[in-house]
Amino acid sequence: MNLKNYLQTDMDVVCVNTGTSALHLALSALNIGIGDEVLVPSLTYVASYQAISATGATPISCEIKEKTFFIDIDDAKNKITSRTKVIMPVHYASSAKGIDEVYNLANENNLRVVEDAAQTFGSKQNNKFVGSVGDIICFSFDGIKNITSGEGGAILSNDKEFVQRIKDARLLGVEKDTEKRYNKERSWDFDVSHQGFRYHMSNIMAAIGLVQLTRVEEFRAKRQKIVQSYLINLETVKEVGFLDFNYEELISHIFVIKAEKRDELRAYLLKNNIECGVHYKPNHLLSKYKTNYSLPKTEKAYEEILTLPCHVDLTQKEQDKVVERIREFYGK
Repeated sequence: MNLKNYLQTDMDVVCVNTGTSALHLALSALNIGIGDEVLVPSLTYVASYQAISATGATPISCEIKEKTFFIDIDDAKNKITSRTKVIMPVHYASSAKGIDEVYNLANENNLRVVEDAAQTFGSKQNNKFVGSVGDIICFSFDGIKNITSGEGGAILSNDKEFVQRIKDARLLGVEKDTEKRYNKERSWDFDVSHQGFRYHMSNIMAAIGLVQLTRVEEFRAKRQKIVQSYLINLETVKEVGFLDFNYEELISHIFVIKAEKRDELRAYLLKNNIECGVHYKPNHLLSKYKTNYSLPKTEKAYEEILTLPCHVDLTQKEQDKVVERIREFYGK
């Protein structure tokens, strides 16, 4: 109820133990399996792909849009076959910009939409909270996300039959066990008709999450201040580019730039004790998910992207050092 109230939604919310579990559970409850295909952008953490392949289905790697890194709808459309059952847009760097096009494509082709919104809790799109509307939305609450329950995740949907399936499946498929547990009862005489998993959220995790939920706006203010400082202070560095987001709507889980001489810049920052990363290695380049086709825009992005420090404990002094070293590297 607390999550529903915060997100201002009438969608049902089911909490689970990780964001990856949320994706796997959602796909499983849709009866996705061997022979089925799921459209997904290659530029995402491997968890998105593992959740798909765990069902026996095949992830179909798609291109990204150059300015937002959201799934490229034209490329996704060209990859639809008779086996395509789901499209999984990934909210890269906390942005859902482009989600309307995804739903248009899904409606035209009778596809379900499972949104990988692992990074997006608290962010908005079209003035509405991500998770307040849609088909199926999956959040992550692990230790580094916008809010955390230590580990954890949530699935939201208005599909009542689907919601009952995931409620049962997260508790080993024991039918109506969620309802029993809420009434402090045990299921002694029960039935199981579908595959289930031990994916429920523990009481301890939920307690942490409830406290974190009261701090979302505090975290929003801190992360947005950090992002605005980067945007202002790196704006004149022509070798640095930004993603085309409305950052005022986002709680940025990560802050990603596109940088010339990315590898050299990264090495320079690391030499100066500034942690930075690359989110992410495209999945179509990994051995398990390697494709027989290239994704030029994704591969180009992979050569340019760099994630700068962006967390609620980052001090202004620390951020100033990051900016100074970047400007120093480019001779500014």
